[in-house]
Amino acid sequence: MKALRQFFGANMRQYALFGFLIVVMAFFAWQTGGRTLHSENLQNIIIGWSYVLVMALGMLFVIVMGQIDLAPGSVAAVVGICLALSIKDWGFPWWAGILFGIAVGTAIGMWQGAWLAYIGVPGFITTLAGQMLFRGLDQHISNGQSVPVPPQIVKIGSGFLPDWGPHTGFNNPTLVLGVIAMLAVIYREIRRRGKIVRGGGVVPPTWVMVARLATVVAALAILTIAFANGRPGTSFPVAGVIIVLLVIFYHFVETRTTIGRGVYAVGGNKAAAALTGINIKKVYFIAMTNMSFLAAVAAIMFVGKSGSTGLSDGNGWELDVIAAVFVGGAAVSGGVGTVVGSVIGGLFMSILSNGMFVLGVGSDWSAMIRGLVLLVAVAFDLYSKAQGRPSITGAIMRGLRSRRKETQGEEQVRPEVAKI
Repeated sequence: MKALRQFFGANMRQYALFGFLIVVMAFFAWQTGGRTLHSENLQNIIIGWSYVLVMALGMLFVIVMGQIDLAPGSVAAVVGICLALSIKDWGFPWWAGILFGIAVGTAIGMWQGAWLAYIGVPGFITTLAGQMLFRGLDQHISNGQSVPVPPQIVKIGSGFLPDWGPHTGFNNPTLVLGVIAMLAVIYREIRRRGKIVRGGGVVPPTWVMVARLATVVAALAILTIAFANGRPGTSFPVAGVIIVLLVIFYHFVETRTTIGRGVYAVGGNKAAAALTGINIKKVYFIAMTNMSFLAAVAAIMFVGKSGSTGLSDGNGWELDVIAAVFVGGAAVSGGVGTVVGSVIGGLFMSILSNGMFVLGVGSDWSAMIRGLVLLVAVAFDLYSKAQGRPSITGAIMRGLRSRRKETQGEEQVRPEVAKI
């Protein structure tokens, strides 16, 4: 157990979920003769579930601050039809249509954020009303018709990185992207270890760092080869690149910005957060606006994948997104959750659904199994709290903070002891 704790460090919950994800992938690969690991199937997973992974980043902050958003599917539907009509009928160039769609989604988020933050209507009621309001607005604007989108939008939703450079048998941009990801992981781990050493902290043995890096780099190498080895004309999806960039940005927001810390403070204890000077209304407003902004991004990617809008766009999306965030480790009562965990949770749900589809499992059983997974994930979080722990992630982080304080205390006491 000590070796496991050293290996996982402060991310035991995320590593455990990631390990379970690998087990599920291996199981489906075994049952399907490796079909689920073919490059084409992996590409379909990224493209088909890109909207869930994108919106999970926004839903995470909403749930962490103790609220819920039931309207992102309806918001995405409105954005999709506004995007398509602005290009087809209103004379907008494709890039201006994208900006217009994002502006529409952001404005809707500001509308919902104002009701929550400044009028005091709970997020559940605000977004439930928004779900009905914007679903009706979508039907009114579209008039029941499907509107196509231009090839540039299709490229965003279902395109791939173009190939360039010498012929290697693989897609060169995908290989470069994979190598950059591996180098980034290695640099981040070495930099983190260096900070601990310079701060006088205790670092795990070198073999722990090497084993952890070898595991992650090996997984990245396998995925890089799988995506780069697809049929001619395919590679890593453009939607996947957008997701990676958004994950990097929101991980920075989560860990390095005052608004990110404010979201966690409000979700952990709103009264205490207010006493420390955090503007609760501002946090609510920004988080809800951000959720609809990401719903707009997801809508652009989805209509690009579909090639046109449809009346069923956005139906039930919020349920998949909320499930991804909770499976990824967010606490029901707020205050706990991570960007990386939410993405892993979304990937887990997508791989689970895809694997059952490839196996020929009916939609009825697929829905029941995904529902049970969500139920077990939330029950596990509640069980952890019943044992006196805020959550697995919260307990680990609290332990690390306590250990850091003890170390700092010892450093302050040592000089006094020397004098005595």
